[in-house]
Amino acid sequence: MRLRLTPHETIFYDLFSQAADNLVDGSRLLLELLHAEQAKRSDIGAKIRDAEHRGDEVTHQILREVNSTFVTPFDREDIYRLASRLDDVMDFIEAASDLVVLYELESMPSEILRLAELLEHAAQITSQAMPRLRSLNNLSDYWIEINRLENDADKLFRRFVARLFSGEYDALMVMKLKEIAEELESAADAFENVADTVETIAVKES
Repeated sequence: MRLRLTPHETIFYDLFSQAADNLVDGSRLLLELLHAEQAKRSDIGAKIRDAEHRGDEVTHQILREVNSTFVTPFDREDIYRLASRLDDVMDFIEAASDLVVLYELESMPSEILRLAELLEHAAQITSQAMPRLRSLNNLSDYWIEINRLENDADKLFRRFVARLFSGEYDALMVMKLKEIAEELESAADAFENVADTVETIAVKES
């Protein structure tokens, strides 16, 4: 494989922005799926799988660029890590949506909907932050807000688990809803991992 000897900076920033924009699409589709009638969820789930595949392709393209570029805009390991963690978010979103479709649930508890709303907010601010990697300026507000959202998701998840074990639901429904909530909470954790990586890059390059 031929290596470029000069920095090919813009392609990395563009690809990270594409990956984050794809998370916005995925999180919006997730909310649409959760609010949709059961009969319409399969089609929306297919759109989310398509978004997950697009995310995979962007991740692979980033890795190809790293392997073909001699000088990268920041550490290769951080590029790998950021690409992987952006990809993780989409994987958790797709997993949650797939479970909703497979379990054929008729309605969603308010906590599930709220978790999905938190993810959509996290996706929006992550998408807004990615272009700022070029200058690494004014990024602290981004990772602070993501940390706040992840804390909110943790608290909401714990309250929901307590509700699940209160006797309101039968045992099988408890298992189904808890599994979906765990995927959503993992997506929130993954957003925080993305923000932590951005903070690491900013500190290293400052």
